[in-house]
This record gives sequence, C-alpha cells and structure tokens, in this order.
Amino acid sequence: MKITVETNVHAPIERVWQAYTTPEDIVQWNAASDDWHTTKSSVDLRVGGGFSSRMEAKDGSFGFDFAGIYTNIVPNRLIEYSFEDRTATVEFTEKPEGVSVRVTFDAESTHSNEQQQAGWQAILNNFARHVESLR
Repeated sequence: MKITVETNVHAPIERVWQAYTTPEDIVQWNAASDDWHTTKSSVDLRVGGGFSSRMEAKDGSFGFDFAGIYTNIVPNRLIEYSFEDRTATVEFTEKPEGVSVRVTFDAESTHSNEQQQAGWQAILNNFARHVESLR
C-alpha cells in the first residue's frame, strides 16, 4: 500500500529544494515530534547516490538510521529513492501560493498506516516551518 502526505511551503522553489536536499537543513527539520531530533545527515544527490539520517530520541533512549539510494532526480521537481525494500517519491510543484511538496511511500508492516501517515506528515510540516523561517 502507498501512503501520501503533502504540504504547501510559502517559499521559492529553489529554497524549498535546497532545504530538502542539504544535510545542514535536514538536521533542522527531520523529526516527527519535539522529543526527537536528527543528529547527522549525509546526501549524495545523484542517481545511485546515497543518503542517510540518524534520528534519535532527545533523551537518548532510542535511535535509528534512515538511509536509501536515489533512483531518479529531476532538480526542483522530483526525487525518487529506495530504502530497505520500499520506495518513495517526492514531488515539488510550483503554485501561485508557493510550492506543493508531496511524498508518496510504500507502507511497512510494523506500524499502522495511520501511524506512518501521521509521522511522515509531522516531519513534512516541520520541513515547511523550517523553510518558511529562512526568509
């Protein structure tokens, strides 16, 4: 099953793209709640290149790595990647009010679809807030 989350970011496409693909930005927004954070991130933004982020509970009780390989990149428009045995697509669409960012990903079986959608949506909402704060 595929799950989709989406947000609108009130910023130019170039700023949105850079914040989504730059490790220094990713560590600022990549968390689903205030008690989590991303401690490190790496990005090799090319087809066949890899990415990884270390996500940890701020109290140190738990952490995990999120990593994958880019399979398709169209600058300022599209990122496709594989992670574990799943795939995801990130679409950037310019609109009069900003940039729509839509992420569609394969669901996993450990957590409910509702939990997965809520977590990925929370991260995407943090992303929008981060980009809009860069003005």
